[in-house]
Amino acid sequence: MTEQTTTPAPAVSVPKILLGVGLISLGIVLAWLLIFREWDRAASSDLSAVPAQQNYPAPELTLATLNGEVVSLAEYQGQVVLVNLWATWCQPCKREMPIFQAFYEKYKAEGFVLIGINQEEQKEIVAPFVEAHELSFPIWLDLDYQAQQKFHTGYIPTSYVIDRSGNVRLSWVGQISMKNLEKFVPEIIRE
Repeated sequence: MTEQTTTPAPAVSVPKILLGVGLISLGIVLAWLLIFREWDRAASSDLSAVPAQQNYPAPELTLATLNGEVVSLAEYQGQVVLVNLWATWCQPCKREMPIFQAFYEKYKAEGFVLIGINQEEQKEIVAPFVEAHELSFPIWLDLDYQAQQKFHTGYIPTSYVIDRSGNVRLSWVGQISMKNLEKFVPEIIRE
């Protein structure tokens, strides 16, 4: 019988293993950071939501403003209304606010109004946000998601354009760019 000898495998030191695990972990973290950076860049670029064409009567909706005044969508018949459902914690919503403010300022003299309907947050949270972002368009509070129910959505930001006759003509799910607002809404304002 021949005697077999086995050669022991070379020992790998613990520091080399830790270095390998560390490099792999670093690679994973860097990959995720790059993915999220690209995602954030895409979200803030002109890859914003494109509206869906709609044609149905705007829902009856009555809520309160930040000042406690009870208001209704029906009061805006004869104007073009962009209704935006949003929240202070929503990053795409935050990015939209300066865009909405600029668009509102540009077109309000032409019978355009923008109504920001905050979803489920108290006045104490919403009012400082509105002040910090210098928003001058109407802000309504919707503590129990009436707007989401009436418009049949569960997403924010979501926006709707209602024409002068009271019909919903456009709907967006997601962040809107100035380019897309300018491309689709002025045509309805000029009708």
